[in-house]
Amino acid sequence: MKDLTGCVAAITGAGSGIGRATALALVGEGVKLALSDADMTGLGQTAALVEAAGGEVITHVVDVTDPAAVEGWAAEAIAHYGAVDILMNNAGVALVAESHDQTHDELAWVMDINFWGVVHGTRAFLPHMRERNVGHIVNISSMAGLSGLPAQSAYCASKFAVRGYSESVCADLVGTNVGVSIVMPGGVATNIINSSKIRMAGEDAAAAESRRDAFNSFLRTSPEKAAGLIIKAIKRNRMRQLVGGDARILDFVQRLIPGRFARMTGAGAEKLR
Repeated sequence: MKDLTGCVAAITGAGSGIGRATALALVGEGVKLALSDADMTGLGQTAALVEAAGGEVITHVVDVTDPAAVEGWAAEAIAHYGAVDILMNNAGVALVAESHDQTHDELAWVMDINFWGVVHGTRAFLPHMRERNVGHIVNISSMAGLSGLPAQSAYCASKFAVRGYSESVCADLVGTNVGVSIVMPGGVATNIINSSKIRMAGEDAAAAESRRDAFNSFLRTSPEKAAGLIIKAIKRNRMRQLVGGDARILDFVQRLIPGRFARMTGAGAEKLR
């Protein structure tokens, strides 16, 4: 999809961060938007920014863990515009807790949004794209989908799952004009850490807040930079898109010493306690 002018893009998690930045960047490409988020306030703010930039937009409050809600949003977007050309499954949450200390409900919360949200979005829009034989799906994984990281087993599991699912969808679409891009951001300066659950055994609220601040200090890539790379991936039909120097470094090191990397990061985390 080298020229996006006149295309329609549907984006989940559009109320902030990468979703909002990508929506605004797509306006500059002449793309019409169907935006969704569970956060009505953030979604409204994004829509106002899109309209101020001269873009056309419709919004829908959607819980991506509910397949019926996602399907309803897809049907509304397609009916309104006549077609949807680009889908970006972006909604996500994070949990920082050691694997032995996570509850079932916490793990389910992360998987339901990060993984099943991607599945529900893909299943809702893909038949429409296949019928038209045109389209592009962008699924947001993470550098945490490249290697296991300490105290992030739930998050890593969800992002590995997105990566594997997306690669298989891409394989299923060989011979069609529907593409898939798997985006693996490193530390992007969004609100995900501030809205994440951080619960380490033995830490009080002050320690958790200090850990949150430490995570935020590593968020070096801007959402606008991520949005630009996502659009480039769509235009070039690039299946795999790393975002940020930290993601590129982790990818290289994981390829170089795959059997040792998880133990090295675990040892590093243990020294910081």
